[in-house]
Order: sequence, then C-alpha cells, then structure tokens
Amino acid sequence: MLAKLKTFALLGIDASPVEVEVDVSPAGLPKTILVGLPEAAVKESTHRVERAIVNSGFQRPQNRVVINLAPADLPKEAASFDLAIALGILAGSGQFESELLSQYAVVGELALDGTTRPAKGALSMAMAAAEQDGLRGLLVPSDSAAEAAVVEGVETIAVASLAQAVGFLSGQLEIAPTPSRIDDLFRTLAQYDVDFSDVRGQEMAKRALTVAAAGGHNLLMVGPPGSGKTMLAKRVPTILPDLTPAESIETTRIYSAVGRLKPGEPLLAVRPFRAPHHTISNAGLVGGGSTPSPGEISLSHNGVLFLDELPEFNRQTLEVLRQPLEDGTVTISRALSSTTFPANFMLIAALNPCPCGYRGDPRRSCHCTPPQVEKYMSKISGPLVDRIDIHIEVPAVPFRELSGGAPGTSSAEMRRHVMAARAIQAVRFRGMATRHNADMTHRQIRQFCRLDSEGANLLRAAMTEMGLSARAHDKILRTARTIADLDASEHILPAHLNEAINYRMLDRNLWT
Repeated sequence: MLAKLKTFALLGIDASPVEVEVDVSPAGLPKTILVGLPEAAVKESTHRVERAIVNSGFQRPQNRVVINLAPADLPKEAASFDLAIALGILAGSGQFESELLSQYAVVGELALDGTTRPAKGALSMAMAAAEQDGLRGLLVPSDSAAEAAVVEGVETIAVASLAQAVGFLSGQLEIAPTPSRIDDLFRTLAQYDVDFSDVRGQEMAKRALTVAAAGGHNLLMVGPPGSGKTMLAKRVPTILPDLTPAESIETTRIYSAVGRLKPGEPLLAVRPFRAPHHTISNAGLVGGGSTPSPGEISLSHNGVLFLDELPEFNRQTLEVLRQPLEDGTVTISRALSSTTFPANFMLIAALNPCPCGYRGDPRRSCHCTPPQVEKYMSKISGPLVDRIDIHIEVPAVPFRELSGGAPGTSSAEMRRHVMAARAIQAVRFRGMATRHNADMTHRQIRQFCRLDSEGANLLRAAMTEMGLSARAHDKILRTARTIADLDASEHILPAHLNEAINYRMLDRNLWT
C-alpha cells in the first residue's frame, strides 16, 4: 500500500516542499530502504522511527518498506522528516486511515519513546506552507508550535507525540490550532536590560552614536582599554527604532534555521547584538559550509555587529566584510548551488590606538615606536576603513565624571532624536528602495545633499588635506545629511559638514 505525505526541507534559511512516499509491500524478509538523497541524520532516522512506532503502541511492518523523499535531486538534511516517515509507514501498512494527509504538511523529529522534539526552521516551513495551494496547515512538535504560529494564514497543529499526530489525522482527536500571539510576544519580549544612562561621561561618543543610529551609519571607536567602548556598543540597539513585525520575522527565521532561538522566545522582539571573538573564521563570520549556513553577519541582520579589538581579527576575515557592507546581503556559492542570506546590519568596531593601548593617554605612558604603531594599524585595510562612515576617539573617563551623581544622557532621550531623524528620512525616501541616509545612491546624494559655496569650499579643503577617496567624500555627505536631519534642517549647513568631516578621524595621519 502506498502513502504520500507533505513536508519541507531546509536549504539555508528557506524551506522547500518535499513529498514523502512510503510503499509497504509483502516480502520474504522485512527491510527498510530510504532513497532521495538523504544525508547521514536522515538515513539514521529509520532506526529512530522503528523504535518510536513500537514504543507508541503500533506495530512495525514485517514487510519491505521503501521510503522516497522527492524531489530526488534535493539534498535532505536534519531529522525533521522523522514524523512524516513514521506516519507514512503507519498509513502505508493500514494501521490508520486519513483524508487529511493531503491537507496538512508534517514536520518533526521523534524520540525513541515516540515523543516529538523541536524542528529547526519551523518558521520558514510555516511561511512556505502558507504559500502552498491546497495546504490547510502544518503539524509541528509542541515546542516549535509558538514559532510556527507566528505565520498567519496557515493552521499550526501542535503534537507532542506520534500517537497524538495519528489521533488528529484519523479524526479521533481534536487539536485546536495554536493561536498567533505576535502582539503579546512584542509586549513581553521587547525590553532591554541596559541603558545609555549607565555610561558616565563620553557625551561626545554618545552624540556620534546618535548620528550613526539616526542614519544607519557604520562606526569605529578608537580609545585606550577601559574607556567604555564595549559598554557604549552594547547599548546601541536601545536607541534604534523598534523592530517591525516584518523585520522581526525576517530575523527570527535566520535564528530558527540555525537553532539559536531561546526557549520561550519564539520571536525576536529586540534588535540582535552580535559580538564575535577575534579568532572567528571566514565561514563563521559571513556564513559557509558544504551546505551553506548563515554566519554572524546574517545573525546581526536588522541589528548590530560589534567587532572588538579590530586589528586582532585575521585581515582576510575582515576583507570578506567589504561586499556585505555595501550590498546588505551575502551570497555563498558552491559547485552545485548558491545561497543568498540577508546581512543588513550596523557595524560598530573598536580598537586601541597602539599595541599597548595607551598612545595619547595623558595618565599612562606609551612605549610603542612609530613602526610598531604603523604595523598595528596596517592590519586594517584602507578599503575597509573607507566603508565605515564615522570614526571617533573615546578617551579615558576622568574620575570626577565617574564619581559624579548626575546620570548621563539616557537611551530614551537619544532614541527620541533618532526617531525624529528617521521620520524625516521616511518622508524623503518614500517610494524608494533606500531607507536610510547611509544607503543613499550617488544620484540621491546629488539630489539630497546639495552644498552652498561655503560648504563646497570646506569639503574641497578637507579632501585636499586629508587625501579622501571618492567613497569617503560620499560618506561625509551622507553623514552631514543625517546631522542636518537631527537638527531638522532642510539644508546641509557648514556646521553640519564640519562635524561630519571631524568624524573621519582615521583619514588623518594621527599614528606617526
């Protein structure tokens, strides 16, 4: 007897439809054959499924069982096919009948006792199910139900065991669809534990971070150890606009695909903050593997990627950031296929001014020679620095500011300025693909960043003295446009341009 069920295979962060065909036919010796390009975890599923069937109170067929996962040329990974295979074997051997097999897709891993385990990529699979004609819903493990239920337009049926799945499909057990609780999840989870008011001093750095957040600019901080660079970077998500439901789902499906969602948090309601260690590999940063999976830059999508101790990173690893910083996506190509992951993040980097870290610090003496400083700074390539809009110095905080009773500027105050500037940009770029000043094209720069004669002379002098590239020229204009937006000014004034030029610290010869 032949049984057919629908399920999904995860490719990167996207789900592709797969049909599970199970044929149970009489044979001399019982044998199970699995075909359809299964990887190791899928091949092993036959042993898990057999014991789950027996331990759930059903009979293992003493026949020849052929399981085909179609399309045959699509690689099948992970253990999420267990539940579909088990239901196919039971239906193919006549142990239950159902008219719902064509209406519901089935996803889930099985334990040996027949209970279900969470499936990676449940959100992507629910999104794919919603796009398929003829599918009413999706059967998922109970632990993945809240995640899949975020997608409206498809019923999410939570099953805790193989027996429950059989009961629902055979009509003997009614299971209500898991409700979508997007609004409740945002109310509960959209909270930050940190605030910029915790940071004493560093008001100039806070101003630069406000500019960066308002225009979506990348930022680099230079300062001695202990000056608060990491503390400042960790608080940047608190001044960015709230995640929209579309952004949240887009980011959550990346975390879901790699199994990084925290228990009890089926949806990301706050902007991600990622801070990888400087020993990270190329594949760890941008993504990779024989079957491509997302890296840190994709996990930072719609959030912040913080690279601390920037010169300690492998130079080749940093160079792979160039294209994603410009495009907002990263494409991983392999011999058989290529996969594109979203990577629209705000880059914040931090470094010391020299190997010992105390160059320019009035309280500590630095013994680094100019060649040592040049060698240290040369680990960061010019083209990468060019792609970072704002460079600022973060000096050590004096004792009087640390011991003072007055709190610093709060996240709420900074966020109010950011939201006002973002509102101006939303009007400016209505109907365009561009969303932030940092993303403006050359044509848009000429349209929205016009300078008067005084501003043009100021920029010409800065380019001549600092030897700026054409890209740095555009970065200054984009940053100046954001500063003007923060002042609610329609035109870029010389004061705005002057501040933007001062944010190109690494373009000057400060290290020798």
